[in-house]
Amino acid sequence: MKKNKPSAVITAVLSAALLSLGASAWAEKLSIAATAVPHAELLEFVKPGLAKQGVELEVKVFTDYVQPNVQVAEKRLDANFFQHKPYLAEFNKGKGANLVAVAAVHVEPFGAYSTKHKSLADLPVGATVALPNDPTNGGRALVLLARAGVIKLKDINNILATSKDIVENNKKLKFREIEAATLPRILPQVDLALINTNYALEAKLTPAKDALAIEGAQSPYANFLVARADNQNSDGIKKLAAALQTPEVKKFIETKYKGAVVPAF
Repeated sequence: MKKNKPSAVITAVLSAALLSLGASAWAEKLSIAATAVPHAELLEFVKPGLAKQGVELEVKVFTDYVQPNVQVAEKRLDANFFQHKPYLAEFNKGKGANLVAVAAVHVEPFGAYSTKHKSLADLPVGATVALPNDPTNGGRALVLLARAGVIKLKDINNILATSKDIVENNKKLKFREIEAATLPRILPQVDLALINTNYALEAKLTPAKDALAIEGAQSPYANFLVARADNQNSDGIKKLAAALQTPEVKKFIETKYKGAVVPAF
């Protein structure tokens, strides 16, 4: 008995359906931790292009600098995007982790802000200065103040400097260590706050205009896509890293952030 062959139309429809199902079923899923600005925004920008390459990107936004690393180290998430190498090195050392910097994407020039004073010269004797409470960003803040001539450090290049390393403090500034994410909220309560650019942008501050002192574009603190040693060479991570270093991303950074965020590639 001769078997009936399906029509060309039916075959084409079935093939298209199977291909669609297959693409969805076999898409590599990546869960990435990120702080909201600019990291999550950059990930959302590259998300559609990655989907076309078979990578489904899930972006989870965090407001702190600890959990993104903890959850990647514990394999609850695949990678993260929020930090520079000195912070990563300090985390790995302190937690015995083995997270790996995969690709440099951008620099967020660190800044000093005040709602009470128009310049660093206006800081009164005994002024209260708020710093991030993590070692690398706290040291980075003190280095910025030293380069601006507000204080003097034993070693102006020591990124892990603390208040104990201050050798000259003519204005008798009082330093308070605060969680980085909280600094924009307590800004009106202090004379000066040293704020990471991602949190400054979230608080609607414009670094190029509002900062009384700011790092130059040559800052060594590039923000990296970070993964684990066991997945850094996976196809999905490689595709994400490449997607974050395209001319399109560079243009997006330059257009959207207008110098508050600078491409590092």
